[in-house]
Amino acid sequence: MAEKALKEVRFTKASDIMTKNVVYIDGSATAADAIKLMREKKVSSLIVNRREVYDAYGIVTRKDVVSKLVDPGRRPTEVKVHEIMSKPLVTVSPNMWAKYCARVMSKAGVRRAPVFDGKEIIGLLSNTDIFNAIKV
Repeated sequence: MAEKALKEVRFTKASDIMTKNVVYIDGSATAADAIKLMREKKVSSLIVNRREVYDAYGIVTRKDVVSKLVDPGRRPTEVKVHEIMSKPLVTVSPNMWAKYCARVMSKAGVRRAPVFDGKEIIGLLSNTDIFNAIKV
């Protein structure tokens, strides 16, 4: 039974298990703004808006805040999001199977990947989303 459930997850599309609630922030905002927004929206990451249509998206996570602010002792009110974000993003497509998403994320060393349909980000897929899709 567990093997069948795992097989079903492996061949599940990213769009079927992704989180649709994507929260955005501008790179010019402060890290303090990002922390407040993450807490308010109860999310662990924010997508950083592109400056222009041909620019790449970025991402800022709780891990970025801890490792790039707390550890070195930088003040959140004095640091801009673009200074601590990761960019460019590793993305997955909506129709990509979870097994390939997991592989891409693992190889890239990331815990979450925006789901990009070629025009815009339509969701966010995390290790937790894939884990929670496993039926046991």
